[in-house]
Amino acid sequence: MFKKILIANRGDVALRVLRACKEMGIQTVIVHSTADAESMPVRLADESVCIGPPAAGQSYLNIPNLVSAAAVTGCDAVHPGVGFLAENADFASIVQAHGLVFIGPEPEHIRQMGDKVQAKITAAKAGLPLVPGSPGAVDTIEEAQKLAVDIGFPLLVKAASGGGGRGMKVANSSDELSEAFYSARSEAKAAFGDDTVYLERYLDNPRHIEVQVIADSHGNAVHLGERECSVQRRHQKLFEEAPSPAITQTQRKNIGQIAAKATLEMGYLGVGTMEFLFQDDEFFFIEMNTRLQVEHPITEAITGIDLVREQICIAAGQSLPFKQENIQFEGHAIECRINAEHPETFAPTPGIVNFYHPSGGAGIRVDTVLYSGYRIPPYYDSLIAKLIVHGRDRQHALARLRLALQEFVIEPIPTTLELHKRLIDEPAIVSGDYSIKWLEKEFFTAGD
Repeated sequence: MFKKILIANRGDVALRVLRACKEMGIQTVIVHSTADAESMPVRLADESVCIGPPAAGQSYLNIPNLVSAAAVTGCDAVHPGVGFLAENADFASIVQAHGLVFIGPEPEHIRQMGDKVQAKITAAKAGLPLVPGSPGAVDTIEEAQKLAVDIGFPLLVKAASGGGGRGMKVANSSDELSEAFYSARSEAKAAFGDDTVYLERYLDNPRHIEVQVIADSHGNAVHLGERECSVQRRHQKLFEEAPSPAITQTQRKNIGQIAAKATLEMGYLGVGTMEFLFQDDEFFFIEMNTRLQVEHPITEAITGIDLVREQICIAAGQSLPFKQENIQFEGHAIECRINAEHPETFAPTPGIVNFYHPSGGAGIRVDTVLYSGYRIPPYYDSLIAKLIVHGRDRQHALARLRLALQEFVIEPIPTTLELHKRLIDEPAIVSGDYSIKWLEKEFFTAGD
């Protein structure tokens, strides 16, 4: 097992990894920018290293500084956390080249799945169900027009690199395809430095369902059920639950088996998440996240499996301590992402938290770095806390969530706590009958 791990991240995910390490008796090194010098991970780590000024490009994305920090502190492994360099194949390769263990997949798999065109090709070979679309990259509008005849409209022109909804354009007809094609390429080039695009059938009202997979280096791969992530704003998740209220037990078993089999056939290592669109009782693979997910706690809640601990053990060469038949799904879990944003305008609201009181009680978990007097910096993602509840069934979980939201206090800055308090009583949330378009198309427009 590792003696010392460098945690190459910040915020609640850094604290999450730190806690797993401490539980396992592994020493920790936290890196931080000057803006995070007083953060909770820095306060609790065995050692900390300042790696640069507030700007992420000069600190958390600065590979030489991160590798140097690992070297000078005598670390034998690096955990990339979530975001920043967690899905950067070059970073993983450089870590390995310096004799350190990268706690995550092999660089080749990060690279394969980071390129959405290559990801589709890999997924097809592994037997995953795909949205009808182009077999690979589409280079010309003439090629796009020919492919459109077979794929059918509406069509989605998608950037091969990046995410977050950028470089994605819908064409409802042949007349709209040219503008969508060139617009998507231009946007992708500006955002990601890569204008490669491909085509997919546009699903008009799908749900976003993802399957958690995990694999070791000894030929074992399993799935840990699915998560429902359809409550989204601008392709950013706000509210997640496990299991999904939309799929049957048979569908759950089938898509889980398909995902686990594909993971094994790929030779994948560590934790990963296969994301699917679900519409008309069909699953369509869209991408694979080769890292820990923000919403991993709800999977931990219903399985009792510590995903970060398993990440570390797998990277250390250990076998999974369970088989598929050993995994039991108990109850229902929900996660609310609490952001330092105005609940109506979504404008960022960095600043000092004068008073902080987290929810508590049975089945309630809060992952955060907040404390009274903490200054939320303006330089990074606005996520400041994750509220996770677990109940014996979905209705029980919703009841606990309602209570937890009432108890949660973050003052004086505006946060999305108020938005979640509204969401919890919405008929679509209560019934579980929502899609990826529901929040923006129905909830936010209800009063217009």
